[in-house]
Amino acid sequence: MESTALPFLVSIPLLHVLLLSSAAAASCPLRSCQLLDSCSTADDCAAGLYCGSCPASGYVQPACVRALAYQPTAFVKGLPFNRYTWLVTHNSFSIVDEPSYTGIQRVTFYNQEDTVTNQLRNGVRGLMLDMYDFENDIWLCHSFQGQCYNFTAFEPAINTLKEVEVFLTENPSEIVTIIIEDYVRAPEGLTKLFTDAGLVKFWYPVSEMPMNGMDWPSVTDMVVKSHRLLVFTSDASKEANEGIAYQWRYMVENEPGDLGVVPGSCPNRKESQPLNSRYASLFLQNYFPTIPIQNEACKEHSVGFTEMVDACYRAAGNIMPNFLAVNFYMRSNGGGVFDIQDRINGLALCGCSTITVCQAGAPMGVCKNTGSPNRTFKNGGGTYSGYVELSGSALMLHFSGHLVVKLLIALLISYSL
Repeated sequence: MESTALPFLVSIPLLHVLLLSSAAAASCPLRSCQLLDSCSTADDCAAGLYCGSCPASGYVQPACVRALAYQPTAFVKGLPFNRYTWLVTHNSFSIVDEPSYTGIQRVTFYNQEDTVTNQLRNGVRGLMLDMYDFENDIWLCHSFQGQCYNFTAFEPAINTLKEVEVFLTENPSEIVTIIIEDYVRAPEGLTKLFTDAGLVKFWYPVSEMPMNGMDWPSVTDMVVKSHRLLVFTSDASKEANEGIAYQWRYMVENEPGDLGVVPGSCPNRKESQPLNSRYASLFLQNYFPTIPIQNEACKEHSVGFTEMVDACYRAAGNIMPNFLAVNFYMRSNGGGVFDIQDRINGLALCGCSTITVCQAGAPMGVCKNTGSPNRTFKNGGGTYSGYVELSGSALMLHFSGHLVVKLLIALLISYSL
């Protein structure tokens, strides 16, 4: 999604200072506390916010922080799909406190904190799913030496896909993208999986996907045709065999993990074309460390993210990302990934500092005069299942002894991003 917008490095820290200085120290009436107001319970914060803290950044006092994404299509309508930026959860299935479906205590890493249904309700529009053959079925799983085991498995993939089906059915104007890290070898396995999940009726046919960097259809056309589910696989053979788009034919991507969060650097993933290639018209920016640390995510999403977006913008030849992929997407000390998504869409779609001040039909750069930062969320969206600082630990393991140490060392080596 090409943009001539300038980098936006100072906007988020400035907004944070302005809001923090006006945050109320006292409690507020039920569900009326606004962004960065002090809070004490989950019921204090207004719609679209939750009560959380960020000790990693020095914010020990709980405050209301954003929990809901604005959909850019609500402000700027009818543009090609690849002109927008969408929020993506990395390893969307890898959820803290997810019950074991194998009867075995899980020994692995976690990347998210709430259900896929809740992720979608909160504005996530892209899911990164690792799929493996397991127990004569297809499961969502982390790997141990390249294989799914009962202590790294999460659940049958159809469970998550049925959540997507319900969401798309209940929200007929929304578009969801699924990016599969694909280890499935069962013949026609993915075809059967998506058919059984009831998702074929939303399928964007690979035969209609634009090639050679051409624009995608408008989001309006995609909705009218019910082409509201984009599915990409890392397995090149499945485009011809099963009609599932090979990711690297349509998308460029920066390095995931630690290599993707080095300040000032934004190298492409080895499977991807260079970020400034015009071969593909979609750009996915990863922003998460190799090992997910739940209580550090609020700091990661509040310090350094804007600089990394700018570095990747320059590496991609002044192209804004279409997808922002993160761990623990709700964690921040204020606006976090939601504010960053708003600013990217605002700059790219209307030349304004945030999507919320875009004016329909106005020339580029003509923005609403809001006078002060908007702190009210009109749409409650999803509901978050608790006060983030009290949720389970993504690194908590309920075992003891040398076995866990050995398993963790092996997982560190083989952990699949």
